[in-house]
Amino acid sequence: MSDTPESRAAYPDNTNTTEVYAIHGADPEVLAYAMAKYSRSSLSMKESLQEISSQRAEQFLNTFYFAYGHRSIADLAHVAFAIERLSLLAAIALVDEQRWDGQERSTRYQDFKKSGWYTPALGEKTAEYTEAAEKLFIAYDRIGKEMLEALKGAIPQPTEMKDEAYVRTLKARAFDVARYLLPLATNTSLGQIVNARTLEGQIARLLGSEFAEIRDLGEKLRAAASGPAWNLYADEARVLCQEIGSVDGLCGDRATALLGREVRVSPTLVKYTQPSAYEAATKKELQAATVELMKGKAIEPAPVVDLVDDAQGLEVELATSLLYPHCHYSYRQLRETVSGLPVAERDAIVALGAKHRGRHDELVRSFSSGHGFGFDILMDIGGFRDMHRHRKCIQLIQAFTDVHGYDVPECPGQPTLADAGLEAEYKAAMDAGFAAYRALKASGLPEAEQSAQYLLPLGTRVRSLFKMDFAEALYISELRSGVAGHFSYRRVAWEMYQAVAKRHPSLAGYFRVAPIDEPIDLLKR
Repeated sequence: MSDTPESRAAYPDNTNTTEVYAIHGADPEVLAYAMAKYSRSSLSMKESLQEISSQRAEQFLNTFYFAYGHRSIADLAHVAFAIERLSLLAAIALVDEQRWDGQERSTRYQDFKKSGWYTPALGEKTAEYTEAAEKLFIAYDRIGKEMLEALKGAIPQPTEMKDEAYVRTLKARAFDVARYLLPLATNTSLGQIVNARTLEGQIARLLGSEFAEIRDLGEKLRAAASGPAWNLYADEARVLCQEIGSVDGLCGDRATALLGREVRVSPTLVKYTQPSAYEAATKKELQAATVELMKGKAIEPAPVVDLVDDAQGLEVELATSLLYPHCHYSYRQLRETVSGLPVAERDAIVALGAKHRGRHDELVRSFSSGHGFGFDILMDIGGFRDMHRHRKCIQLIQAFTDVHGYDVPECPGQPTLADAGLEAEYKAAMDAGFAAYRALKASGLPEAEQSAQYLLPLGTRVRSLFKMDFAEALYISELRSGVAGHFSYRRVAWEMYQAVAKRHPSLAGYFRVAPIDEPIDLLKR
């Protein structure tokens, strides 16, 4: 073929000219539209962004996202939120997303005594609730201070270590113990960066909650995504526009229109978000099915970490997983009951999970089975919150309750509550919190069962099922068994490793875990 200007114009430029550039300043939905245009237009990103307006983005999303169900488009719009002064209970619900990125206030590095707490609508019971919460905070404050003094007495300060670093390190160890007394009502704050698709599902899930606070949180998230975002540079931009306008009024108006405009981060993608009718109806029927199946059976003892398998078959695993979040039985006990059912009854349970599914509904989380390793874990809520951050797995969480009791914190090589003369005080505070929980739960008030859970301290045990592949089991075991970690999840991570090693001894050598029964240097973080 001849190399002429005419022939070259008829064919693409095949030279290696890959271009990579970061993008700043585009609204999340406009950027999502521009990225989606790659599948429908030959324009470059720069050309697309320059021609797109927010109105065109909204029209596009209304057509392709809502009408045609192309939900992957919302994966392209990422939004940052600050969520402040919500309860620990609500925070656990908020972050219960597999595709979630964020950070929360740490109970290890911050003193929560001044954070306050959430109070549900309790009418005449408000005073009793407040008194119970105050007692837990008083115990939290006192035991934290006393444990710090006990640690100072047991661990000498190295000559090369500064006073500030020494106290800060030991204070974190003291908080590791004291946090067991923080009630789920405790206020916290967090930041999250999520894509609009995750946000839409998150809001729908929150709006369908049994807890008034969490439903309100869903409404506030939707309003924040739809309304004007907070602009870090708004005040400086306003002053600049005024200065420009004092020199040239027309130019000042143009600057104000550009720099002072309101940015709404996701007004289109979340505007129709409602509670999921599919999940609400499914939850109601699975709760009833669980009650009918177990018929008030006693909860059998189970290990802290139980590595369960799917030897009974996928159908049994699915049925058990669907029922698991709606009771307080161990996975093994529940599975034994399910596996004894006639095939038709077992399959009927599985059918409940998909019975109410709409056209665009994703199957509920329990259907994400076949991950190789299923760890049924019973641990304190505080430690669970740390484990909850692992996203490369399926997590099924049971409701908070007093039926499993509570843990007494104990770290190898660290003074115990008994050593510090605080064990009786700790147990009395925990018992008082449990007593207040039971009294409020039995009060007959609207949403009494939900409101009572706010009084459960973080030392309360909760059951959860973690399903994962081998790589994730290794990762969690190695990371969470590290000597700098909290002793609660260190024990769980060690038990996870032990369970895998027992069942698959040939794989045990791949784990690089730290034994939990060996003394550690408490001044190393």
